Amino acid sequence: MNTKLNLLAGAGIGIALVVAGATPAAAATKKKVVHHAAPKADKRDAEIEALRQQIQALTQRLDNTEQNQAQATAAISAAQTQAATAATTAQAAQTQAAAAQAAVPTEVKTALAKQPKSKSAWANDTSISGRMYFNFSNIDQKSNGVKQAGNGTGFNIKRFYLGIDHTFDSTFSANLTMDAANVVGQTANSNFQTPNVSNGAAGTTSNVNNLAIVGKGFFIKKAYLQAKLNPAFIVRLGAADLPWIPYVENQYGYRHIENIMSERDGFGTSSDWGVHVLGDLAGGILSYQVSVVDGGGYRNVKVTNSVDVEGRVSAQYKGFYAAVGGYTGKRGNDVQGTVTHHNAKRGDALIGYKNSLFNIGGEYLYAKNWNSVTATTQDKAEGYSVFGNVNFAKKFSLFGRYDWVKPNKIGTAQNLNSNTKDHYYNVGIQYEPTKIVDLALVYKRDSVDNGLVSTQNGTIGGANPAGTLLGGHGTYDEVGLFGQFRF
Repeated sequence: MNTKLNLLAGAGIGIALVVAGATPAAAATKKKVVHHAAPKADKRDAEIEALRQQIQALTQRLDNTEQNQAQATAAISAAQTQAATAATTAQAAQTQAAAAQAAVPTEVKTALAKQPKSKSAWANDTSISGRMYFNFSNIDQKSNGVKQAGNGTGFNIKRFYLGIDHTFDSTFSANLTMDAANVVGQTANSNFQTPNVSNGAAGTTSNVNNLAIVGKGFFIKKAYLQAKLNPAFIVRLGAADLPWIPYVENQYGYRHIENIMSERDGFGTSSDWGVHVLGDLAGGILSYQVSVVDGGGYRNVKVTNSVDVEGRVSAQYKGFYAAVGGYTGKRGNDVQGTVTHHNAKRGDALIGYKNSLFNIGGEYLYAKNWNSVTATTQDKAEGYSVFGNVNFAKKFSLFGRYDWVKPNKIGTAQNLNSNTKDHYYNVGIQYEPTKIVDLALVYKRDSVDNGLVSTQNGTIGGANPAGTLLGGHGTYDEVGLFGQFRF
């Protein structure tokens, strides 16, 4: 607008200058030359008219420019208003969408709550598990220098466990675990020995126990109802893990290679029938278990006049673990018609440390009258075991173990020899191709001096010369592939 006024002002000045041709000076000139007045006036009028037309054209252009600027300004303002409106609309849409999204779960929950409840299938709360210990190995056993009948090479399944767990609710659950194991008369892992009965004057017999079942026995190892009233107070009724052996097996980690010391030499079992109370304290740093059982083991359910008790208190903290335990009772011998003279007692201790790189631990055992419950004489036993492994690669580990056991520290009229000693060790390398499979190359050696010792690998050692308690010797060597798989 200011530009237009300036332009018009300039044009007005131009007209004024043209008109100024009629100033006094011009008038004086006019007076002197009268005959030229008419042409000059016509020329001035023409110039004024031309200027007027130019001003009119300029005014028109300025009006058009001003109109275009006004239209552009109006368009920009309209665009800005439209953009602000669109932003406001988008924000409102986002707010509405967020509110709708937040409302969906509540609406879904409300709708689902109105639907009829479907009955949960039992399988949804039931799991099935399994574990097998197997080996393909060569056995070389000698007794007083004589090779034994169980020598040779073969494939063997030492154990196969099949378990079913069912959860009824947050408190109650149940477990049934079946155990398939070698049975040769009494449970054993050696080859079957044919019973031999002589009807001579002496009426001697040998291998008489082998008249019983032969092959693979199928047993109930665990069958219990559990009530988890609190992590610190869990009750199991039935056949369940005992406090000591399963706990040590878990710390040891190589049960598929060999039983732990106390079980290998017959000073305990892993499961029994009774009432079991267990739990964790202090956030799992402390744990305990007490079992009141009939004492015959899970393969020999008995009704007895008294009960046996086994217990354990354990701790773990930043890789360190330790436990003490004990057992007392008649070992299932306190039945009607049988006289018992002693309580079998056993004391246990374990200490160790483990991390992702290695594990090292040691177990100690002391037993009294373990094999003399029904005898008038007494016996004592003692032993220790040291074990360890190093995880030198992601799926590989080196492991080893050494056991020393003195099965009887008191010489008695039961032919228990205080000179008998058992030295056992194993070494190997293990490969874990997947989380559920372990394969190990293993060498085992068990050496017994001055008598015989009954182990999970059979009776090892050699009879002492007649009339002496010294001189018997036997060895058990085994090398091969050992492994386990589980699911």
